Amino acid sequence: MFDQYNGGIRTGVFLHRAIDTYTDQHEVVRNSVARLQPVFLKFSPVIVDIYFDHFLAVNWTDYSSMELSAFSAGVYKVLIKNFSNLPPRSKRILPWMIAQNWLTGYANLYDLQRVFNGMSRRTRFDSGMEYAVDFLKENYRDFEDDFRLFFPDLEKESARVLANLKNGFS
Repeated sequence: MFDQYNGGIRTGVFLHRAIDTYTDQHEVVRNSVARLQPVFLKFSPVIVDIYFDHFLAVNWTDYSSMELSAFSAGVYKVLIKNFSNLPPRSKRILPWMIAQNWLTGYANLYDLQRVFNGMSRRTRFDSGMEYAVDFLKENYRDFEDDFRLFFPDLEKESARVLANLKNGFS
């Protein structure tokens, strides 16, 4: 499946999938999901993922010397440049993503509420995701602590995966 993409895109897809797998299996993430499960059921992993995106955006300067706005602009530029390679769903949402500046918007709770409202509208089941920001506010410190425990592990795992890819392993 990866053969249809060039080296950089292929590496990015592989890394993204490795990150998803690692994240889903990490004990700290599982604890965060378990905290949400009584209220949000099967939508809990998606909500945790967005919460962690929020904490990454809020604490961006702890992890990068590049400004979040500059990083986001660079990501949007790469996505536009590679638009023809994007899956159909990504092609549909990219204009909204750029116009609403999703990557920097994750840092504030107003934009996060908009994200959850939109996701709730698009689900076929009653997800309750429109209440996810309220739940976050009530448990903010717990989820931020989880993120801060998890993210350094994710950075190490990502570096390991990239080193293996560079050395020809997968």
